[in-house]
Amino acid sequence: MSSPARDRIHSASAPPSGLSARKSSGFAASWQAREPVPNARGEAPLEEYYNSLFTAFGPQHWWPGRTRFEVIVGAILTQNTSWTNVERAIENLRRAGLLSLRGIDGVPLEKLGRLVRPSGYFRQKARKLKAFCEFLRQDYGGSLRRMFRTPTIVLREKLLGVWGIGPETADSILLYAGGHPVFVVDAYTKRMLARHGWTNENARYEDVRWMVERKFPGETQRLNEFHALIVHAGKKFCSRQDPNCGECPLGRYLDQGR
Repeated sequence: MSSPARDRIHSASAPPSGLSARKSSGFAASWQAREPVPNARGEAPLEEYYNSLFTAFGPQHWWPGRTRFEVIVGAILTQNTSWTNVERAIENLRRAGLLSLRGIDGVPLEKLGRLVRPSGYFRQKARKLKAFCEFLRQDYGGSLRRMFRTPTIVLREKLLGVWGIGPETADSILLYAGGHPVFVVDAYTKRMLARHGWTNENARYEDVRWMVERKFPGETQRLNEFHALIVHAGKKFCSRQDPNCGECPLGRYLDQGR
C-alpha cells in the first residue's frame, strides 16, 4: 500500500438535504456439521495458521490505495462486490477529480452514483460515501489525522454510528486506513474457522474478532497481514461448495479443532 496521505482534508459543501450521516437507531455454512476433534490447547492455533499462510504466500501488501481517504472509499465500495469492480469505480472517481473529501462532499448524489455504478448497489453506496464525508466533516473538521488519533474503542463506536458502515467496514477503515490494531472478520474467516471446528455457522462477528485479537494484541501489522492472507487462501482453496483442503496450507490443521 502506498504511504497514506496525512494532510488535512477540507470540505466544500454539505451533502444534499435530507441525507443523514447517522444511523436511525448469516453467515451460512455450506458444509455438514462434524463432531470437532479435541485440542489439548483448547483454542485455535492461530499463530500456526498465520505462520503457515505467510510462509506459503508471503506479504500481501494490503490495502491497495494511494491515500488513506482512498482506502476508506474502497472499504465502503467493496461491500458485496469484487475488488475488480471497486477498482473500476475508484478509477472513475479519480478521473473525475473527485477522489477526495472535497470532491465527494460537493458532487451531486446522482452523479456520484453514476461514477460508482461498477461497484454495484451504486445508489446506496453513493449515500454511504456522502454519509461518511458528513461525519468526517462534522466530527473532525474534515481531518483524517484528527479522526485516527481518537482511541480505537471510541472511534469504532462512532464509525458504527455512521449510516451504511457495519462492523467489517468499520474495522477495515480502522486497520487499513488508520493503523489501529483491530481484526477484520469476513466470510472467509468464518468459513475457515468453522471448517476447522473453532466456530459454528452462527458465530457472532465480535466473538470471532476477539478470538483473533486476543492472540495478536496490539500487533497491527500481523492483524493486517493475517486478514489479507486468509482472503487469499479463501479465494484459492476455501470455496463455499467445493473446497480444496488437500492443497491448502491449513489443510493439515483440519483435525485439530475443538
